[in-house]
Amino acid sequence: MIKLQPGKYQRTIQSLWKWSIRGFIALVLYVLAVNYNFFWLFGGMPSLQELENPKSQLASVLISEDGVELTKYFRENRSPVEFEELSPNIINALMATEDARFAKHSGIDLRSTFRVVTSFGTAGGGSTITQQLAKNLFNTRSAESAEDGMEYKGLLMRIPKISTVIAKTKEWILAIRLESRYTKQEIMKMYLNEVEFGNNAYGIRVACKTYFSKEVGNVSVNEAATLIGMLQNPNLYDPRRRPEKCLIRRNTVLAQMVKYGYLPESEAQDFQNQAILLKFKVENHNTGLAPYFREAIKKQLLAIIEDLNQSRGDDEQLNLYTSGLKIHATLDSRMQQYAEESMREHMMAQQKKFYEHWKGRNPWVDEHMREIKGFLKDAMKRTDRYRQLMEEMDGDEDKVWEVLKKPVRMTVFSWQGEKDTTLSPLDSLNYYKRILNAGFMAMDPNNGHVKAWVGGINFKYFKYDHVRQSKRQPGSTFKPFVYASAIESDIVTPCDYVVDEPVTFGQEDGIMKTWTPQNSDGKYSYQSMSLRRAMARSINTVSAKLMKQLGPQKVAEFAHRVGITSPLNETPALCLGASEVSIFEQVDAYCSFVNEGYRIEPLLIVSIEDKNGNELRRFETTTKQVMNKETAYKMVHMLQGAVQEPGGTAEGLRRYSCAQGNEIGAKTGTTSNYSDGWFMGVTQSLVGGVWVGGDDRSIHFRSISLGQGAKMAMPAYAMFMDKVYADPSLRIAGYKKEPFHKPDGVDINCYAAPSDSTQVQSPTVKPKDEDGFLN
Repeated sequence: MIKLQPGKYQRTIQSLWKWSIRGFIALVLYVLAVNYNFFWLFGGMPSLQELENPKSQLASVLISEDGVELTKYFRENRSPVEFEELSPNIINALMATEDARFAKHSGIDLRSTFRVVTSFGTAGGGSTITQQLAKNLFNTRSAESAEDGMEYKGLLMRIPKISTVIAKTKEWILAIRLESRYTKQEIMKMYLNEVEFGNNAYGIRVACKTYFSKEVGNVSVNEAATLIGMLQNPNLYDPRRRPEKCLIRRNTVLAQMVKYGYLPESEAQDFQNQAILLKFKVENHNTGLAPYFREAIKKQLLAIIEDLNQSRGDDEQLNLYTSGLKIHATLDSRMQQYAEESMREHMMAQQKKFYEHWKGRNPWVDEHMREIKGFLKDAMKRTDRYRQLMEEMDGDEDKVWEVLKKPVRMTVFSWQGEKDTTLSPLDSLNYYKRILNAGFMAMDPNNGHVKAWVGGINFKYFKYDHVRQSKRQPGSTFKPFVYASAIESDIVTPCDYVVDEPVTFGQEDGIMKTWTPQNSDGKYSYQSMSLRRAMARSINTVSAKLMKQLGPQKVAEFAHRVGITSPLNETPALCLGASEVSIFEQVDAYCSFVNEGYRIEPLLIVSIEDKNGNELRRFETTTKQVMNKETAYKMVHMLQGAVQEPGGTAEGLRRYSCAQGNEIGAKTGTTSNYSDGWFMGVTQSLVGGVWVGGDDRSIHFRSISLGQGAKMAMPAYAMFMDKVYADPSLRIAGYKKEPFHKPDGVDINCYAAPSDSTQVQSPTVKPKDEDGFLN
């Protein structure tokens, strides 16, 4: 039998089949090798659990008690969105531009891949949305650390071109796996939550807010096209820095939408002729409501999360910046807004008065109101900038001052908005030293919830928190602790009468040099007045008499018991508020008067939830009875005297709506040389504290007419309370005008409280004892 030799074409076909089969087998073996990390050459692949729970850095959200987002803690500013929330404009623009056959393929679009291969990469990218999601989720290409996916890199991944091929292979495998486990809608949602849009905007929700101040369901066709166009290269197509390139890219997206039937050509032409109108606002820790509060609780949150992680054992560890926690705070966004508005309005007015008051003069003066020579240079020497320059220049002071006196471009704070200017560092210090600062806090005495917190006039430029960090002499706002201690000790009652006359402390009181405190006007009236009126008028001699009877140690013990945590100097001067305390402590302590003698710990956080809404921890405040209810109610009655009594230091509060038809108590405070102006206000539902002054104690007003607490601090509190009472929603929530709760069995009938126009008639004066008190 004759054996036929295969022809030329038959041999070619056989050879092609043979090599195709070999190639196919090699491809299968290669894919298997990549999938199973053969000999650890290719790096691992995400497990089934990781695919079902892909890791993504989610910002943790701080939420106010009334449900408003206050801020986010993040490394990548990312807030997840559900598919149902997305505008159709976003979906259409994405599919038209990134993956027109998204609904038809199963993770890999072979047609697009073949097109890219045959054109040697000149026909655009062939990656599907699913492949891009796989790349972003597991960072298969650019990981540099174990956290970023280094566990997915093998030995061959160190070779540049080979690593790209391996990474692409992994993306194909992962894309198929993702498609088998998620719906198309879920994949698109995950993709839009994962992608970066530049300017620290991660995910479509944050991008919509950052560039257009809109929610994801409300963006227009043009806005959606702009955002989707940025995905190719967020830096290159940044609408702020490169508006021309961004416009061209946006119009390309619009053309793609026409090409695939998502947009009529006539409409697209109209859109392409429109400019890109941004409402750009980057979310950062300097912006938004309550920046001082947010910063104040950050350390507390980190400690709580560390404690939670210890109890979780081997479970996934929580992270404030990446775990997407939901932190529910006690702050009320409405009250916070009113507090910030009131403080801003008041401090603008105070600063204007301060500039006018010191016009043509430097405001840094000693106790005799004489300018402090060399003040700015000494202040500069205390700065980090000065110390750093001294190190850099090997202690050459002349060179350091040469730098500090050299003008440079800078942006400075002003009440009219940020100003770009040219100043030397020394001139800048001169400018900022003349600016007054302030702090304010409001708390619900019934449950301990802190409702408003304003730590300063501008968080971006003045980071120091004047609510909790700053401690200043409280002046006469400390006196209620002296009075309460005396009442609790049965030394006096609010009905007793006392004479305004000199009181001298000497060696028998624990001091070496005799001290006779004066009243604010430097005079003694020698008048007999009720204890209530004495506190209302803030008569120093009466506080001194009480201190002489009680002793500093007993007063300090009482103050610490009700909420003052700072160390107190146990000397006679304590009766006039000579020891430094914070607003936070003062508000905490004053709440004990309203809360029937119970000290209630201030609460900042209500609960913490994980990203799925599971509650991780709930917080409750603690209460402890620190004085009897009779003393507490008598002090509430005494505090009302500052508003009701003729000559009361808070009598001016009656000009405001908050004091009309309402029971309200108050205490003003002014320290030596008018360095600090304080005001404490109490109602049944809110206790508030305000401090105003210069960050440096030598910077202040020169007269009591401008420097007293009733002028420097009280108006801010009054404006805040007016706004609170005018809000119907807060009235419904229980923050309304109402009488103080009166404990059963407690009554004060020694005399009637005066009306707005009637002076209290003093009873017949009884003989006084040797300390000046009347029996």
